[in-house]
Amino acid sequence: MKRPQILPSACAIAIAIAMSLAPTVVQAADGVEKVERIEVTGSRIKRTDIEGPSPIQSISKDDIANMGFDNLQQLLERMPANGAGAFSTRGNSQDSTANGGASISLRGLGPDATLVLINGRRVAASAFAEGITNSFVDINNIPVSAIERIDILKDGASAIYGSDAIAGVVNIILKKDIEGIEVSLGLGDSSGTDYGEKTASVVWGTKSEKGNASIILDYFKNDTLAATDLGRFGVSNQSPYGGEDFRSSRGFPGYFYVDGVKTIDPACPADSATASGSCLFEYGSYNLVIPSAERVGAIGQFDYHFNDDLTAFLELAAQHNTSEAGGAPTPLDEDAGLTVPGSHPNNPWGKDIEIGRFRTVDAGARRWDIESDSLRLVAGLRGVVKEWDWEASVQKGRSESTQTGDRSQGWVRTDYLQREIDAGRYNPFGGAINSPEVIDAITTSLVRQGLSNMTSYAANISGQAFTLGGRDIMMAAGAEYREEDVSDVPDEQFQRGLIFGTEAVSAAASREQYAAYMELSIPITDNFELQLAGRYDHYSDFGSTTNPKVAFQWGVSDELTARASWSTGFRAPSLAQIGLGPSRESSFFIDTYRCAADNVDCEALDYNTEFEGNSDLDAEESETWNVGMIWAPSQKFDVGFDIFSITQDNKIDKQPLGDIYTANCNDQSSTVCERLTPQAGQTLGPISIIHSSFVNLSSQDVQGMDVSSHYGFELDSYGDLKFGLEYSYLHNFEKDGLDYTGEYKFPQHRWLLTTNWTMDNFGANINLSYIGEFEDTPDIDFDGVLDFESNKSRTIDAQLLVDMSGTYRFNDMFKLTLGVNNVFDEEPPFAIGDGDTDLYGYVISVHNPMGRYVYTKFTMNF
Repeated sequence: MKRPQILPSACAIAIAIAMSLAPTVVQAADGVEKVERIEVTGSRIKRTDIEGPSPIQSISKDDIANMGFDNLQQLLERMPANGAGAFSTRGNSQDSTANGGASISLRGLGPDATLVLINGRRVAASAFAEGITNSFVDINNIPVSAIERIDILKDGASAIYGSDAIAGVVNIILKKDIEGIEVSLGLGDSSGTDYGEKTASVVWGTKSEKGNASIILDYFKNDTLAATDLGRFGVSNQSPYGGEDFRSSRGFPGYFYVDGVKTIDPACPADSATASGSCLFEYGSYNLVIPSAERVGAIGQFDYHFNDDLTAFLELAAQHNTSEAGGAPTPLDEDAGLTVPGSHPNNPWGKDIEIGRFRTVDAGARRWDIESDSLRLVAGLRGVVKEWDWEASVQKGRSESTQTGDRSQGWVRTDYLQREIDAGRYNPFGGAINSPEVIDAITTSLVRQGLSNMTSYAANISGQAFTLGGRDIMMAAGAEYREEDVSDVPDEQFQRGLIFGTEAVSAAASREQYAAYMELSIPITDNFELQLAGRYDHYSDFGSTTNPKVAFQWGVSDELTARASWSTGFRAPSLAQIGLGPSRESSFFIDTYRCAADNVDCEALDYNTEFEGNSDLDAEESETWNVGMIWAPSQKFDVGFDIFSITQDNKIDKQPLGDIYTANCNDQSSTVCERLTPQAGQTLGPISIIHSSFVNLSSQDVQGMDVSSHYGFELDSYGDLKFGLEYSYLHNFEKDGLDYTGEYKFPQHRWLLTTNWTMDNFGANINLSYIGEFEDTPDIDFDGVLDFESNKSRTIDAQLLVDMSGTYRFNDMFKLTLGVNNVFDEEPPFAIGDGDTDLYGYVISVHNPMGRYVYTKFTMNF
């Protein structure tokens, strides 16, 4: 494939700009200091203060350092505003469709309802979607060492930024105004496991009156945290600990059909045999809880001042990530159509039989190697004309991912397996381990390729529009044009149905979009600011949408400020949701119809669902309001609260599995819920496949409150002490008429308390993060229908994690940091799970199973 030659030419421009910037001292003209206006997240209008009508949590580079995380996902998952729907490399398996990626989900509305920006601009979505169709920005492509601050806008912002900003915006501001060189080296280790992390970064920058340049190089590597390191939290059979037995019915040994009758392999251990004749398999020990990963990134930012009123700028970022994913050996079922001839030397029945469910354990665990490359280039001009700030830019973004597996990584091809069985060389009976030569003959190599491209053009102005009643009315306006395309191409062996047991995704789509927006800041009085904004977006696939916003900020007194906002928002259907080809996933439930009719399959077993895209999807719509107050009696103390409400309608979602099952699976001839031919004397055959799609069917409604407070005081000769609190309370979360408040993955209380003490060259931090209790098991009887409102489950305990760190600066050049995260080595609270992603005794997207983590970091400044 021929790739555009963006990188070499961009590097040449960057080097030329950097070499022209000889360091000099900048003098203020005539000794007059000009007050700088800056663009604040949530507004296009430049202002002199960072506080505006919308609530923003700002996390500085010092705050990030005090938290002790070198992985952005680990940092953001501690933020109380993050909620259900976020995911990471934790738990990546062969069944994950976005291996190697990570996301954030504000308010628990899902990663596709949170807009992620870099320096206020959109970035290309991940080449691989999560959950088959959820497009997201992979935050693993953003190195922590490059971040100046993170702004979390906790308000709808489609009127400002367009699609996806339903729950809010996460704006990553990169380091820019840098002078000198900073080198950092880090090392960490999780006690009692083989997991560790290594980090290194170089930050260089120079400034002069002609501009500035900065280059950041970053390296991150983590080892594997294997399921075998976690004891009871690494197995799917949780019945000894009070949970469910989620072992797979695709066993080793398995079961067969002899004369049409389901017959278990005689060698199946008694504790693995079910009443319906399945042989269960413990797959948990094969999983990678945190897979190994390595990330290398480079970011360059360059400004060149032609004069006081014209500046050229260039941003260039390149990231190369490698990781792995894996799971248990290949599971096979009736759909594979495998048979054993009566002449097979190991066939105990001496007649032709069919293989039911079986697993090729002797071929080894399945493993994927994943490589992801992302490129981001922004170039443009900004300047001032008659006191109006203007900017014009072009951006090119590209995300490419390749997922490969070879013969040594457990990928069994069914036609090769059938050939070896027919020849009598492969023995599928009695849990036999076949020879390496035979294993080599039944395995294959696979390649999955994903590509996401984005090209955008933008222009905007900002300045004083006019004067009304002696007050300056500020305005911002702009236009954008964007082209996007995405493709996800599985190996043709998947498409031919020769590879079993792994979720396969196929997608291809493209679109064009243009937009125009305007924003006004109107000072009604000296202490009352009104914000009016509106944006029009047109998409080539689903049509047009217009979204307004009204907000105000009122200085009630010198100490007390009130603010409120109302806006509408939207999310365009993801390209994966529109262009999805046949794609599969599996889940556990009880086939209640077959159990009632034939008294078989009365335990939770794993079944496959096949999805396809829908080109007729409409955009999701939302309405958001926010009311809050801030009390700041001094510069050292402030406390504020915000009450929020978000209603999201027309939400794109999978058709509920329980509804499909109820409506279709009691019909042996159904084309939606396909069943195999029933055995003699039975009414219903085993479920083969359930067909589903994506439709605009659901709604989400969330209300809650955020509290934020900061307090600092001087201890005279004992240094300075600072406290910070971020608290989020979930008052109500409804989806499709079901109340999720306090239910599975939706705790009502989350908070983060930070403390920082500094004295001379010493610094110390203690951080406490809390996730409240919530109810377990949304499908309490595991029949595929969510029943948590009518049935009561147990409660998953709250979790409090304590992190500590200390820093000593030897001089202006050297600094040493030592820290411990999860000081008390807390285990994740026990959970029965949902029979889908959470099968190992804890909620993997909410609670981190990694125990105590000890780290050190050495920083040098030149």
